[in-house]
Amino acid sequence: MDDQGCPRCKTTKYRNPSLKLMVNVCGHTLCENCVEMLFVRGAGNCVQCNTPLRKNNFRVQLFEDPTVDKEVEIRKKVMKIYNKRECDFQSLREYNDYLEQVEDIVYNLTNNVEVESTKLRMEQYQRENKDVIQRNKAKLTREQEELEELLLLEQQSSEQRRLDVLQEEQRQLQAKRKNKQALLDELVRNRHIANSYLSRKNGRRTCHLLTCSTIEEALYHYKPLQVETYGPSVPELEQLGRFGYLNHVRTALPQDTAGGYTSALACYRAIQDAFSGLFPPKF
Repeated sequence: MDDQGCPRCKTTKYRNPSLKLMVNVCGHTLCENCVEMLFVRGAGNCVQCNTPLRKNNFRVQLFEDPTVDKEVEIRKKVMKIYNKRECDFQSLREYNDYLEQVEDIVYNLTNNVEVESTKLRMEQYQRENKDVIQRNKAKLTREQEELEELLLLEQQSSEQRRLDVLQEEQRQLQAKRKNKQALLDELVRNRHIANSYLSRKNGRRTCHLLTCSTIEEALYHYKPLQVETYGPSVPELEQLGRFGYLNHVRTALPQDTAGGYTSALACYRAIQDAFSGLFPPKF
């Protein structure tokens, strides 16, 4: 985009980012200032191809390649004449052949190939299919009107939904305010009720408070769990390391000990399970 510029004044978008390039039917560009100077009388010739041009046919260049703008404009004009649809043909093959003819016409006019003969062919087609062209143009107009009506209804529906959302938000806000006010009123009433229990006696306020009865219960005493193994006595937890039981036990990682896990405790539980199966219980 930086190397785009006006071929007449040599101004580029790199030097002037606000440069506005204009393009006409010939596909050659000029900046807006040059268009105003060269076509001050409304008409003139292209500085590159000498094609007769009119000022009101210049439009802002939309694409980096001006040829694309030229093709878009030519395609619009061609489609106003070649406006048949698939329903106007007896077979899909005929419709595809028709579309190929349209593309050939657009290509010829865009690339200046057999321009005169192509224009004559378009004029002949327009004379021979005048009624069909007018009928399809009227149909397209009705469809555009229906589409615009649908868009208008959609906009109105969207606006109504937006208003409904705003109203719902206002209702919720008012409900929150009412709930907040009701809570404040309830607190005020409770304060008045509490103050009613206060009595003045001898010039002093005395508050009558209800006393809570205490329940006395026996304190809990922890009793270690005794596991009957019905076999040899299990070494104490503190003796596992001294007796070598922990030599082949994986050391607990820091994240393991977060929940209270220790390697000695796991080994102790495994030894209890192992010793409990050495001798059958006696009943």
